[in-house]
Amino acid sequence: MNSKITLKELLEVAEAELRSLTAVSNPDFRLEQAEFNESNNEWDIVVSYLVENTNKRIKPLGLPISEFEYYRIYKKLKVDSAKEIVGLYIFNN
Repeated sequence: MNSKITLKELLEVAEAELRSLTAVSNPDFRLEQAEFNESNNEWDIVVSYLVENTNKRIKPLGLPISEFEYYRIYKKLKVDSAKEIVGLYIFNN
């Protein structure tokens, strides 16, 4: 493991970059996976966070079918040794 960047720092870098992608007041960012790639001195991480469910289906009487107000999004990011995002990918769980 690269001791120059902690797991907490990786999460903070990802959260700063992704916060604008959600309107949820407490998006509950989580570091799901972290792997250091020594050959290019980069971290491959997977981060998840909550977003508002904007695709709620409506029953005939106007009541929502889904009770879930939020759902969790997963993103894969590459972070270099300067704590900069060098790649952002959609990640299917």
